[in-house]
Amino acid sequence: MSDAAPPFAAALGAWARIALLSFGGPAAQIAVMHRVLVEEKGWVDERRFLNALNFCMLLPGPEAMQLATYLGWMTHGVRGGLVAGTLFVLPGFISILALSYVYVLLGDTPAVAAMLFGLKAAVLAVVLVALNQLRRRVLRDRARLVLALAAFVAMFFFQLPFPLVILAAAGFGLWQARHLRAPAGPVPGPAQGARTLVTAAIGLAAWLVPLGALALWLGPAHVLSQVGLFFSQVAVVSFGGAYAVLAYVAQHAVETQGWLSPVEMVDGLGLAETTPGPLIQVLQFVAFLAAWRDAAPFGPVLAGLFASIVATWATFVPCFLWVFTGAPWVERLLHQPRVSGAMAGIGAAVVGAVLNLSVWFALHVLFQRLDTLQAGPVRLLLPDPASLDIRALVFALAALVLLAWRGWGLLTVLGLAVAAGVILEVSAA
Repeated sequence: MSDAAPPFAAALGAWARIALLSFGGPAAQIAVMHRVLVEEKGWVDERRFLNALNFCMLLPGPEAMQLATYLGWMTHGVRGGLVAGTLFVLPGFISILALSYVYVLLGDTPAVAAMLFGLKAAVLAVVLVALNQLRRRVLRDRARLVLALAAFVAMFFFQLPFPLVILAAAGFGLWQARHLRAPAGPVPGPAQGARTLVTAAIGLAAWLVPLGALALWLGPAHVLSQVGLFFSQVAVVSFGGAYAVLAYVAQHAVETQGWLSPVEMVDGLGLAETTPGPLIQVLQFVAFLAAWRDAAPFGPVLAGLFASIVATWATFVPCFLWVFTGAPWVERLLHQPRVSGAMAGIGAAVVGAVLNLSVWFALHVLFQRLDTLQAGPVRLLLPDPASLDIRALVFALAALVLLAWRGWGLLTVLGLAVAAGVILEVSAA
């Protein structure tokens, strides 16, 4: 915690402002926090901000939300962290909830369908830009490139689950760093260790006890229980942000559970791109549709609301647990070569996971018919060339040019794509 903490009311106002400006993905969100807290307010110095960011990038979950939580903890302890993290998520939760109701009630109308068409074609370009940025930042040597390609093959062709791929990549990174020694660093004492255990116990109880009570009340097979269980699993393995974990979510939610279709999965990401807060909030949309279609005993309106709350709880409460438990140990963790080695392996696997997501999205956005060829453990998705949607291809290429070569802002490009989709619909009518 800071020795000269600002008044809590001032911090509350700053975090509310940051939350309302948190559009454009983690890079833009982190830049907003830096501008407000480091440059304007001077509440956090540059070194501590970067240490906090480095630590949050080691954690599963959305790094921008966790950075907000960490910086709130630095200035006002647990109370500050809870307020900062909650405010960061709240606008996105409300926005996605409202858009989910619009989607299920009005999604089949021509105007809304045209908006979604333009949006999801542009989102394909957004994912490709994110993939390229991640590749340049992470794949610094041949070993990481090979690991990224291996992760892609494992997920796309063999359908291996994302957690297994992440564990294998972390093990490879640990093996590579096995001979490196950590430099001398601060060692927290027994009192700090005891406080960490207490914090971890409280955080685990806050996360799992409500979800366990829900499963006991409704039964483990109920959709809300399944949502709580699955997104709790996602929270543990969601390294690399939303783009990395969405392929795993699509594999489970679309192909295994049948909660929504591939097209709806793409629509959900498009809607999430337009809202403030963490992009991983798209998981709320997935849960909403699952409960809307399996609404007993609440009815679809309430079931969608409850599923949104359960998914958000299972996704973000663990983020508070990771931050509050690990924050006092940051200096020591950041000096551990084996931790860095494991994270380097995970980072390479994340690039492969985002490549998997990019190919999956491209196939479902650009082609109207896909055939599945299964040969033993290998699965191939084969597009029908005759079903290529030329309009979607043109929209995606135009968005890619504007984002990657012209440097236009994300919201501007998404807005243009939506408007172009509506114009196309009106002109065809």
